[in-house]
Amino acid sequence: MDDLTARWRATVLAAGATDPAGADRAGARLLAGWREPHRRYHDEEHLRAVLDVVDAYADLARDPDLVRLAAWCHDAVYDPRAAGDANERASADLAGELLAAAGLPAATVTGVRRLVLLTVGHAVGPDDPDGALLCDADLAVLAAPPARYDRYAAAIRAEYAHVPDPDFRTGRAAVLRHLLALPALYRLPEPHARWEAPARANLSRELAALT
Repeated sequence: MDDLTARWRATVLAAGATDPAGADRAGARLLAGWREPHRRYHDEEHLRAVLDVVDAYADLARDPDLVRLAAWCHDAVYDPRAAGDANERASADLAGELLAAAGLPAATVTGVRRLVLLTVGHAVGPDDPDGALLCDADLAVLAAPPARYDRYAAAIRAEYAHVPDPDFRTGRAAVLRHLLALPALYRLPEPHARWEAPARANLSRELAALT
């Protein structure tokens, strides 16, 4: 059993799955998605990185296993050609299907779907530590050292290789402006203190190169 499979099994059982075989099938389906060959950034390395951040700050969540499940599901469907929020909605739908089949409580399934949909715009309410943790973990790469950030940006470009360069530059610049316009990229106190300034510097640097 590889490390991700073991982490999935531990999480889904701790969250209350009553059908271990269904849980294993769900994990296999999720991992197959994360390992699709067209993914250059939204791959199992990203999944592992998000899970590591969730684990590091789990004590700040109300329900850390719920956040871990949402981390597993948040990019379960990733088609770079999809429009708008189609990937997030498809990921939420798949999460609902797989988690219900694993015998998780309905409230857990609903909670995971809600968290996955927060990653559309990464806008989190003030009393939502679970949403804050998932979104902070998803955006943690933005605060990486510049060389690591540049590899991330290059991987995003590779995922959108089908998009002509002028169109990509326009679309990517809009994403960066949206992120920079958020009142805070990171909501939890320690990630905010550690990551906000370097993330904004990276985003601003990439935006300047695109425009």
